[in-house]
Amino acid sequence: MNLTKTVESRCAFTLLEILIAIAVFAIVLAAINTVFYSALRLRNRTMASLEESAPMDHALAIIRRDLANIVAPNRTNYPLQSTIISQSQLGQITPDLYTAAGQIDGLVPWGDVQKISYGLVPSANGASRDLIRLVTHNLLATTTETPEQQWLISGVKNIAFHYFDGAQWADVWDTTTQSNLPTAIKVDLDLTNTLMHMVVALDTQVRTNQ
Repeated sequence: MNLTKTVESRCAFTLLEILIAIAVFAIVLAAINTVFYSALRLRNRTMASLEESAPMDHALAIIRRDLANIVAPNRTNYPLQSTIISQSQLGQITPDLYTAAGQIDGLVPWGDVQKISYGLVPSANGASRDLIRLVTHNLLATTTETPEQQWLISGVKNIAFHYFDGAQWADVWDTTTQSNLPTAIKVDLDLTNTLMHMVVALDTQVRTNQ
């Protein structure tokens, strides 16, 4: 009888052992909780950063595509004249660009080449300005077509183009006098919190009789 009680007493836990186990479990749980919430906060910050940068990446990709697909000018069509702003009333501040970045699928009533420019308009809250893309689809229209306005990004102070002739950068370019496109175009995008630069090389050049 005494032997049975001794064996049973050895199989039980003392109050001290239970308290120690609870303390260890609490420490482990607190450590797991800290790691979990740290990972959750990191995830939220990462998602917020990606959501904030997504419009900028999208806008830069569109501008890069427009410049990379610019159409070479000829005697009468597709000039690049940085001093001419044809839609200033719509906020246009960049020259007209003729690009082949447009798509044609048999359902739209315009061709591949489109006239593109960029402008700045007041944002909806009035605290900053929005960068917009002005697109003229039908270049053969007999009447003046109002460009389609496409929103790109908010919080833009200014956008400027600079032109590389192979040796140096210039602020103006006119294909009616220089008869060729620059070898590269640099875009300066002045944002509320930063200044971004993007250089796009141009492969399209005009052939001369020589």
